Amino acid sequence: MSWSSTVAVPSGEQPVLRIHFTAEDLVRVRVARVPDPLAETVLSLPVLQDGGPGGVAFAGWRERTRGGLRAAMRPLFELAPAGVGEYVPEVFGHAATGTLADSLDHTWSLPRLQWTADLDAVVRQRPRAPRWIHALHHGDPEWGSVVRRALSAYHAVAVAPYWAQIAATAHTDRTRRALALADTGVEGLLAGLHPEVRWTAPVLHVPCEADADLPLAGRGLLLVPTFFWPKPLALTDNAAPDRPLVLRYPVARDLSDYGQVWAPSAPSRPDGALGALLGSTRARVLRAAEAPASTAELSRRTGTSPATASHHATVLRTAGLLTSDRYGNGVRHALTPLGRALLSDNS
Repeated sequence: MSWSSTVAVPSGEQPVLRIHFTAEDLVRVRVARVPDPLAETVLSLPVLQDGGPGGVAFAGWRERTRGGLRAAMRPLFELAPAGVGEYVPEVFGHAATGTLADSLDHTWSLPRLQWTADLDAVVRQRPRAPRWIHALHHGDPEWGSVVRRALSAYHAVAVAPYWAQIAATAHTDRTRRALALADTGVEGLLAGLHPEVRWTAPVLHVPCEADADLPLAGRGLLLVPTFFWPKPLALTDNAAPDRPLVLRYPVARDLSDYGQVWAPSAPSRPDGALGALLGSTRARVLRAAEAPASTAELSRRTGTSPATASHHATVLRTAGLLTSDRYGNGVRHALTPLGRALLSDNS
């Protein structure tokens, strides 16, 4: 691990990872658009096996997913088992791509140094880990193929059916945090990240397995939403010290957020995730404003009445997704950078 020190914690106190920021680090804080599908797949494995993480919020998902498990997926439960603290294989957590296939390709193309650093963490956390996991990290092609196939099959059962809803939840959260950043600055963003995360300038305190200090030293911080891991989780491997530190934070805030994701059917139309986030008509109005338009033009493009188009444009403007400016005798609506980024996420 790339911690500068690790010390004992008095009994009963929560150990904390203290992440130290410089001024350069504060300007290099970023929020990922959506969770990474490979990381979510791996993070869900301990949650599936153990009734503790996430508690009742994952009860229905556990029952449905267990019914779809196959023998070929069995190695995954040795790769990321329950009951080993907060360790999950970090090598599977850095892809940050839009699809599982891209994440798998990225992970298997990582330098051998990255895999070696992850194996070192495995040995520290799990000295009796199966020998095949050692072979996987050493580049064994047969085990690499077995694990890739198992991850793809498991993802199709455990994660893919809910991905549109997960993406919509992440979009909602990202919009909320973008507005908070505009109102309170990056320190306000960090202070409101999660109830278990505390900001005391210039240090971010994150609960973890060991009490430690980690200076960012200019590398910055990437905040990545996670749905399947119910607590903040920092990826602290030292294979690439110049890469931004990854800090995952739970994107679901309460049982209602989980309930929306576990809805029995995911939107299947092209704007499905956007519609789940904004509502179908409002999503169409936002899409219609890709080219600046009057209220009458928005009405025509979306097949709604002018009053309906005007109402939804007002809501989108209040959310910071549209601007509405006087143009001649009427009003012209246009996307803000945030609105355009949201559409880009759903293209």
